Amino acid sequence: MLDHGSNLPKGTIVIEELEIGMSRSVGKTIGMEEIEAFAALSTDHNPVHLDEDYARDTIFEGRIAHGMLTAGLISAVIGEQLPGHGTVYLGQSLKFMAPVRPGDHVEATVTVAAIDYAKRRVTLDCAARVGDTVVLKGEAIVLAPSAKFD
Repeated sequence: MLDHGSNLPKGTIVIEELEIGMSRSVGKTIGMEEIEAFAALSTDHNPVHLDEDYARDTIFEGRIAHGMLTAGLISAVIGEQLPGHGTVYLGQSLKFMAPVRPGDHVEATVTVAAIDYAKRRVTLDCAARVGDTVVLKGEAIVLAPSAKFD
């Protein structure tokens, strides 16, 4: 391990230590409290997320979590673990594959797919699952922290 100095927390992985295939995950159960809090913060009050009677008559046949709430778990992995604090988001693609329902436990995983050491850019494969079902997949490009710049 490189000596990161005092600016980077222990969990941060600087670009000099990243390797293709490295992976980190976070899991969270998404309840109505999280959905309602996200609705309040984002101002997205679509009734498919908040009104069971309305949502029952949609293609989802019941309430679902906001897709971006699920995507926020990907951001949590990137910002807290891989690469971690000091990471700058440059881009993110997302494909929503299946709904997340209140009470579902979501496991978000980020895996290093490519590293451009000269530009400090890292390409990350991103996925979120509920059980064996992939509910979200995509790719993030980030500027990773460096031991040379802490």
